[in-house]
Amino acid sequence: MSENLVEIRDLHFSYGERPVLRGVNLDIPRGRLVAILGVSGCGKTTLLRHVGGQLQPARGHVKFDGRIVHELGNEALYTVRRKMGMMFQVSGLFTDLSVFDNIAYPMREHTDLPEDVIRDLVLMKLHAVGLRGARDLRTGELSGGMERRVALARAIALDPMFIMYDEPFAGLDPISLNTIASLIRRLNDALGLTSVVVTYDVSESLKVADYVYFLHDGVVVAEGEAADIADSGDPFVRQFVHARPDGPVAFQYPGRPFADMVGLGSG
Repeated sequence: MSENLVEIRDLHFSYGERPVLRGVNLDIPRGRLVAILGVSGCGKTTLLRHVGGQLQPARGHVKFDGRIVHELGNEALYTVRRKMGMMFQVSGLFTDLSVFDNIAYPMREHTDLPEDVIRDLVLMKLHAVGLRGARDLRTGELSGGMERRVALARAIALDPMFIMYDEPFAGLDPISLNTIASLIRRLNDALGLTSVVVTYDVSESLKVADYVYFLHDGVVVAEGEAADIADSGDPFVRQFVHARPDGPVAFQYPGRPFADMVGLGSG
């Protein structure tokens, strides 16, 4: 058995004529919490969709638990996905269901467990995220932080071996943000999971992650142990970690010179 649960090699992908991934290489070791950092639009979510088999690479591959994801047939892919949990960027809860039924849904859909067992399991998952008392609430009654915690409880509903978090800290107040970050770390260790967090939030990810990759312009431009990243001499890492306006990441999207566009160019 490989020490890496996920192995990504020379991964290429484009949306039409726009290349997004240009040869990504990275590993996610079993039992560790890995963060993938990068500016918005750099391909982080696209990378997760390749891990889950929603997208087919133009070149290269993602290997999950020893199997190349894009080569799997439908039945094998669904079996592999049962080993994965996903916390979506916008939570993705069913608005017409209660908190309890949101957590119970994957259990009812993918198992033959009796309702009394499902009830106990749902309450256990809600207890793990501190929301056992919110079981009967509708999603419209939840705060942003509570909604993310319910989404986290649903992500662990089927006891997956691997969880993907897509921008779990976006739009949260400081208290909710710290709560979610602590839960991600605690659940990874307590349940023996392997986790990947994709985010642009440097400070929180460095607090909870074991290892960090920086994604830019479709490739991994830097990587290292989270404890060492803050002191990195890499220009991209310094710009990103310290939020500097000048550096390898340009503010302007590539295009014609502004002077030419407004008729101020020479000639």
